[in-house]
Amino acid sequence: MRRPGVLIISHGSREPMWVELVDEAVNQLPLQDLIPVAVSFLEIVEGRLIQDGIYLLEEQGVTDIIVIPLFVSSGSTHVDEIAYALGVKENADCETELAPYHIQSNIHYGVPMDDDDNVAQMVWDKIRGLCVDVEREVILLVGHGSIYEGFRERWEKGISSLALKVQAISGVNAVDYALLNPNSVQERTEYWQREFGYQVIVAPLFLSEGYFTRNVIPERLKGLTYRYSGQALLPHPLISQWIGKQVHVMLQRFIF
Repeated sequence: MRRPGVLIISHGSREPMWVELVDEAVNQLPLQDLIPVAVSFLEIVEGRLIQDGIYLLEEQGVTDIIVIPLFVSSGSTHVDEIAYALGVKENADCETELAPYHIQSNIHYGVPMDDDDNVAQMVWDKIRGLCVDVEREVILLVGHGSIYEGFRERWEKGISSLALKVQAISGVNAVDYALLNPNSVQERTEYWQREFGYQVIVAPLFLSEGYFTRNVIPERLKGLTYRYSGQALLPHPLISQWIGKQVHVMLQRFIF
């Protein structure tokens, strides 16, 4: 008899609050009452790495693991290398130090957040308090991006589509995007200020606050005028809804 389980994977951080926010988002779902669930991290969080999560689920008799990559973009090299290490694909599209995991169960790999409607709503909820005059403002989504061919295109495809959805929800005159890799943050900010005289509202497209939201983005904007709260997607109840929706879709796709 086949028994499903869920493995939710995110990057991980040395900051305990980063990990706690992910756990809280998962705990808001009643998944544990239905099927076994494990939350694992790609690196740093000892005892809760991906292999630990696999073992935890398989020890509970799970035969089919639904993997939810809790990453904001398909352009993340981590999403690709995890898929490779889980045996979902024969070769990684990028260099990786990940070795194949020890797995006895079947793996069903989900998709990252990309331009999901819930993500657009979360972005707007985090920055709506900064908006004063939507006719004279532009929202600039800032994502990590990638220097690697193929991955950069995936980043651009997802974040450009997300920008359109944020614009539709917010009613702001324009929504643009910029990436840290390759760096286009200063150029896009200056463009909207120079060409249109707009006030730029910067929205970080990161799962949780940390080094990039607190240090890297402000450094790239140094000397410029802009509005910025530094708030990442977590905490937000729609993260839990997004996870639940992905699990439901995967469960419907596979008949256990």
